[in-house]
Amino acid sequence: MSLHTLMFGWEYPPAHLGGLGVACQGIVRGLLHHGAEVTLVLPHDEGVEDGVRVIHPTSEGPVIRVPSALKPYDSFTSFSSRRTFSSSGIDQLYGSNLGDEVERFTNMAVDMTKDLHPDIIHAHDWMTFEAARRSAEYHNKPFVAHIHATELDRTEYNPHPWIFEKELEGLLAADHIITVSNYTKQLLIREYGIREDKVTVLHNGTSEQPLSQPIAMHHKRHPLVLFLGRLTVQKGAKYFLKAAQAVVKAMPAARFVIAGDGYLLPELINDSIDMDLADHVMFAGKVCSEEAMKLYQKASCFVMPSVSEPFGLVALEAITHGAPVILSKQSGASEVVHNALTVDFWDTEKMADCILTVLREEPLQNEMRSHSPAILRRLTWNNQARKMIDLYKKIMQ
Repeated sequence: MSLHTLMFGWEYPPAHLGGLGVACQGIVRGLLHHGAEVTLVLPHDEGVEDGVRVIHPTSEGPVIRVPSALKPYDSFTSFSSRRTFSSSGIDQLYGSNLGDEVERFTNMAVDMTKDLHPDIIHAHDWMTFEAARRSAEYHNKPFVAHIHATELDRTEYNPHPWIFEKELEGLLAADHIITVSNYTKQLLIREYGIREDKVTVLHNGTSEQPLSQPIAMHHKRHPLVLFLGRLTVQKGAKYFLKAAQAVVKAMPAARFVIAGDGYLLPELINDSIDMDLADHVMFAGKVCSEEAMKLYQKASCFVMPSVSEPFGLVALEAITHGAPVILSKQSGASEVVHNALTVDFWDTEKMADCILTVLREEPLQNEMRSHSPAILRRLTWNNQARKMIDLYKKIMQ
């Protein structure tokens, strides 16, 4: 009999706004590749009032849609209109009835999965932890909590007390915890008091094939430096702008693209004007996968200046499409993307120096690209899923 995983998540392609959805899909496909069975439980906002069970059998297994208004990452307009808290960035992402809605989702999700026979319960991030805990209790099976980002990451260490409490409760209740990096593992040990032996690091992977031949970079009149991510405190776009200002002083021809959406967008636009960068910085808004691919391929350099980044899948996307990468040292991706230059997110002068070095030194660009295929071949979702199944079996024993 194949191993059956009951997996609670809150986004999944094509309906996804962040990296967790991409990671969740990669994990599911990897598990299926190795013969596991997966039932995925997701919230959705269609027909919220009817309360019926909706099961969509797909090539990736059954997906149970729980009627729910949960939306972890709204668009700028929608989450602004839903804002009820005012203390810090992540508070703006949730609706006024967050507590009630999480409880509602939990009750329905547990009830709708009672007739299943899972071997293990797997939940992604805090919103689904209580559903997983109750389901594990009902089925008398182990509960694995998978951390893609913590409340501390999202808020620059200014957590909303209620969210932090729920996150901590879930972590303490879990039989085991998976983190996407050692960076996050150490954060859980240090800030949440989690035992080291309760946490296993499984880095994120990729399903993309590396370019068979790196794109040849020709001398450009306007070299392009790319930022791609949600425009939140966590992602560090403000530091990207400060580095851009320093780069432009030394290389006025350089151009910068900020791709993504989020609550910081108006502030970043105003900052770029105040910093005399209006002619050098373009705000591309949210981009689709195809648009992102083209940006990576055109980029002379990709920068991920995150303040606190458990992993950062965009780093793998960037090297897949031939972009030389500069990463924040405060990121999990820097543990496995060994061909990147790394810098503290706050050290914008050094960040600017790294950007200038990459833009000026074509041999360095080629050397950085040459190592990407080996990194990507090692970090496939199939490889990571095999490790996950081994971990499942160990926990089940």
